[in-house]
Amino acid sequence: MTKTKANPLQAALSVVPETPEPAAPVEGKEAAKATPQTPDRKVRARPDREATVMIGGHFPKSYKQQLRMIAAEEDTTSQALLEEALNLLFVKKGKGRIV
Repeated sequence: MTKTKANPLQAALSVVPETPEPAAPVEGKEAAKATPQTPDRKVRARPDREATVMIGGHFPKSYKQQLRMIAAEEDTTSQALLEEALNLLFVKKGKGRIV
């Protein structure tokens, strides 16, 4: 009779994990420590972003660096440069400039 080696992966997969018993409810000061809570922050809408949507994309890091350099050189923002670039694209594609 030949002995076969036990496959450690198969052994691990065949183990049925024990189901943990539900924890007893915690009260008082301990309850505050036991349950993670989110801070009570009110999210305020920014008036300058009303009627706008976020448009984004993933680009190489060098694009962000170049955009920020141009913005600094022209004393403007990346947002303004992106708006300018999109308007140039719209005109090029015959869609007209958006104000």
